[in-house]
Amino acid sequence: MNVELDYENKVLKVNQEITFYNESQDTLREFILNDWNNAYSDKTTPLGKRFSDEFVRSFHREKDENRGKTTIYSITNQYGVQLKRKRPEENPDLLDIQLIKPIYPNEKFTINIVYDVKLPNDKFTRYGYDNNGNLMLKDWYLTPARIENGKFVKYSNENLDDIANTFCDYQLTLTTHNKLTISTDLYQGNVTPTDDGEKYFFIGENRAGFSMIIQQQNNFNVYNSSSVIVETNLIDSRVTDYQKAHLIDNIIKFTNENLGSYPNGKIVVSEVDYERNPVYGLNQLPAFITPFPDSFIYEVKFLKTYLNNYLKNTLNINPREDNWIYDALQTYLMYKYVEQYHPDKTMAGIKWGILKGYNLFRVPYNDQYSYLYLLMARKNLDQPIGDPKNTFIKFNEQLAGKYKAGIALNYLESYLGEGTVSNSIKEYFELNKSQQTNRTDFRNIIDSKTDKETAWFYSELVDDRTIIDFKFGKVKRDKDSVEVTIKNKTHADAPVSLYGLKDGQIVFKQWLENIKIDSTFTIARQDADKLSINYENEIPEYNRRNNWKKLNKVVINNKPVKFTFFQDLENPGYNQIFYVPNFTFNLYDGVSVGLRFHNKSLLDKPIIFDITPTYSSKTGTMIGSASMLFNQYIRDGGSLYNIRYGLSGSTYHYEPDAAYVKFTPSVQFRFRDTDLRKNKKQFLLFRYVSVNREQSAYNFDKQNEDYSVFNARYTSAESEIIRHIDYSTDLQIASNFGKLAGEVQIRRLFYDNTQLNLRFYGGMFMYRDTSSDYYSFGLDRPTDYLFDYNFYGRSETTGIYSQQFIMAEGGFKSKLDTRYANQWMTTVNASINVWNWVEVYGDMGFLKNKYENAEFVYDTGIRLNLLTDYFELYFPVYSSNGFELNDSNYSQNIRFVVTLSPGTLLKLFTRKWF
Repeated sequence: MNVELDYENKVLKVNQEITFYNESQDTLREFILNDWNNAYSDKTTPLGKRFSDEFVRSFHREKDENRGKTTIYSITNQYGVQLKRKRPEENPDLLDIQLIKPIYPNEKFTINIVYDVKLPNDKFTRYGYDNNGNLMLKDWYLTPARIENGKFVKYSNENLDDIANTFCDYQLTLTTHNKLTISTDLYQGNVTPTDDGEKYFFIGENRAGFSMIIQQQNNFNVYNSSSVIVETNLIDSRVTDYQKAHLIDNIIKFTNENLGSYPNGKIVVSEVDYERNPVYGLNQLPAFITPFPDSFIYEVKFLKTYLNNYLKNTLNINPREDNWIYDALQTYLMYKYVEQYHPDKTMAGIKWGILKGYNLFRVPYNDQYSYLYLLMARKNLDQPIGDPKNTFIKFNEQLAGKYKAGIALNYLESYLGEGTVSNSIKEYFELNKSQQTNRTDFRNIIDSKTDKETAWFYSELVDDRTIIDFKFGKVKRDKDSVEVTIKNKTHADAPVSLYGLKDGQIVFKQWLENIKIDSTFTIARQDADKLSINYENEIPEYNRRNNWKKLNKVVINNKPVKFTFFQDLENPGYNQIFYVPNFTFNLYDGVSVGLRFHNKSLLDKPIIFDITPTYSSKTGTMIGSASMLFNQYIRDGGSLYNIRYGLSGSTYHYEPDAAYVKFTPSVQFRFRDTDLRKNKKQFLLFRYVSVNREQSAYNFDKQNEDYSVFNARYTSAESEIIRHIDYSTDLQIASNFGKLAGEVQIRRLFYDNTQLNLRFYGGMFMYRDTSSDYYSFGLDRPTDYLFDYNFYGRSETTGIYSQQFIMAEGGFKSKLDTRYANQWMTTVNASINVWNWVEVYGDMGFLKNKYENAEFVYDTGIRLNLLTDYFELYFPVYSSNGFELNDSNYSQNIRFVVTLSPGTLLKLFTRKWF
C-alpha cells in the first residue's frame, strides 16, 4: 500500500496492490475483500444495527461526515483491465470483485485498487480519530477475506474485533504532511524527510492484520526483551518505569512458557486496546478508592491486553465461529498467571479491617470468573460458548461467556491431570504457524494426550449451555469408610470432584465419573470430618450451596445462618440474610426510615424474600412491605424461559390519616425470542389483588374500603434505540366492575434524528355496579386503586404533588373539566422532537360517561424529555380548556416525571448488557 495521510480531513488516500495466491484446492469464482471501515458509512449497516441493539445512541445522532466511509475510485487487474465490484446488500462493508476468469488452485492473481478512507470519530468504537488529533487505526484497509471450504468468509463489522482476514505479507509506504509519530506492530524501515512531512516504510509477514497509532506527541514507551519488542502507552502514572519493565518482563516470560515465543517479533499494547476489553471491576473504581495496589492493576491490565493481542495476531482460526478458543485461552492464562504470581489476592483486593468477614474480601481473585458466569446462568441468559460471537448479548460476549470458556478449560485440565491441557496448547500454537486450524484440531491434540473421555467437555460446556449441579444424597458414616450418594440434579454428563476435609484442610480429593444419574460410592474416610463437592471451585457449577456434608454423628445444620450488613457475594457455606437501612418517601408518611432484610446476593436464587419494616415519620406508625418470590427457570422450554410465583404485601398511607393494606398472590409466565439479541419478550401475568383501606376524614368513601380484583395482563415488548414497540392487554374482574383495556406504544428514531413517540390506549367497562369514580378510567391521572404506581402524593388534587405525571390510562397532561370515564375511553398520545430533548406533544381522544354523550378532548404543549421515563417536564400550551398560558396559576398546570428508585434507574445500565 502507498498511503498519503490527509491529516486535517482525517482521510487516507490509498493506492494498493494485492497479490493473491490460491493455496486451496478449490477454484475461486469470486474475490471478497473486507472493507470494515465502510461499516461506519450508514446507520443501517450491521454495525449500526448492533449499536441500536445495545442502546448506543451516539452513532445514530452523529453527523454523516463524522461516521467515516470508504470511497472506491478504480479496481484493475494485472493487465490494467477495469474490474466491476459490488457491495452485498447484507454486507455493505465487503467488496465483491467481479472476476474476468476464475482463480484456479495454485494460481496467483493481482489487482490494483485506488480508494480513500474517511476515518470515523473514535467515540463509537475507539478506532478512528479523537479530539486530541490522534489516529487509532485498525482494520481500515482492504484485505482478502479468509477462505473456508472453498468459499470466502463473509463477515460484517459488528464491533467485535473478529475480522476474518487471510494471513498476508504487508508492505506499507505512508506519507504524512505533518510532523507526526507512528507506533505500530509492523517493522519500521527507512524514514525519508519530505518538504512538509515524512515518508515511512513498514513491513510485516504472515499476519492477520496490524494496528497503527498516529500521534502529534508520542506517548508510547518501548520495552525490549530477548523474544519480543513491546510498544505500549498503557496508562498508570503511579507505577514507575522500573516496575513496569519488571512486570512486562514477567508477563512475556510467562506467555512464552505457556504459548511459545511471539512469532512476529513486535507487538503493540495500547490504551485503546485495553479500553475496548478492560478488566471489569478494576476499571469501574475511581483511582482514590481502589483496594488493589497500583502495580497489580497495571499488571493485570497489561496481562489481559497483551494476551488478547498475542492470541488475535497468531491464532489462524475462524475468529467468529471459533472465538471460544480465544476466550478460553486468554482467561485460562490469566487464571494461571494470578495463581502463580498472586495466589493470596482476593476478589476485592486487600482485606480491610471489619470487611474481612465479607465473602467478597475472602474468596480468591480467580473466583470472579465463575461468579460472573453464574450471574447470567442464574438469570437463564447464558449462551453456548461455542456459538458464533455475533450471536452473543453484550454481557456474554465480553464477560460471562469469555469467563466460562476459561474456567471450563481449567476444569478440563484439573480432570485430565497437570500438563495435559497446557502441553496441548503449545502444540496447537505450533500447528497454527503452518496452517489454518479450527476447534476440531484443538480437540484432536488434547485427545491424543489422554486416555480419559473428553466428549463431555464439548457436548456439555462448549456446544451446549448445560448447567452442572451436583448435591449430596444419603451419607452412611463408618470409622474407616463413607458410603455417599451423589445426586446429579441436571443429569449433565460431566465428572465431579469429591473432597474430604479435616479442620478445614484437604485430606483427599477424588474424581467421580459416569454419574449422569444418581450414584453411590464407598470411599476411604481418611479421618475426614466433612465432605465437599467441588471444594476448590474448579467446576463451573450452578449451585454450590448444596455441596457440603458434615460427617459428625449429630448434624443440626450443614449451613448456619449468617447476617451481613448491606450485601455480599454468595457464600455457599452459609444461609445468608442481608440487612440494610431503607429510606422511602411519600407526602403522607414523610421520609420514612426502615431496615430491609433480604437474601438477594449478587447471584439470583430460586427463592427470594424481601422484608422491609419501616417507621412512618409523619404518622408515627409502622409501614413497609414484604414479598417472597419463587423463580422456576426453564432451560429447554423454547420461548418460555421463566415462571415466577409471587406473594407480596405492603402497607402505606394514602391519606394523612388513613393507610391501605395490599396483599397480592401472583404467577407470571415469561417468554422471549430464542435469538437473545432481538431483545423481544412477552409476559403473561395473573394476580389477585386484595386491598383494605382505612376510612379517612379527608376522603370518605365507605363502599370502597375493602375490595379485591382479579387481574390478567399480557405484554409484548421489543426495544432498541431506533425502534421500540410494546403492546399490552389488561383484564380486571371484581364484584362490582369488570374492565378490559389495551395499549400500544411505539417509539421510532428516524435517520434524520427525528424521534416520534406514539401511544394508543383504549378501555371499556364490561359491567359496573358503583356510582364512584374510584374505578373509572383516568384521563390525566389514574386513581391507581391497585396501588401499582409510585405516586408521591396519590390523593392530592392541588399543589405540586398533584402535578406528578405517570403515563397510564388516558395519558393527558392537561387537567380538563371531565377527568374520568365510567363507560369507555380511547386516546392517542404523540410527541416529536424539535431540538435535542425539546419535543412538541399532543393528545386527543374520546371518553364516554353514563347518561352523557361521548366527549372529544385534546391538549398540546412542550415536553422536555431529559431522560425518557425517568426525568421529564410537560408545559401545556393549548387544550380543550383553551390557551393555557393565559392561566394566572399556570405553574400548577406543569406536569413532571421524576424517578427516584435506584432499581428503576439501574435499567438504563442493564438494557445495554442484557
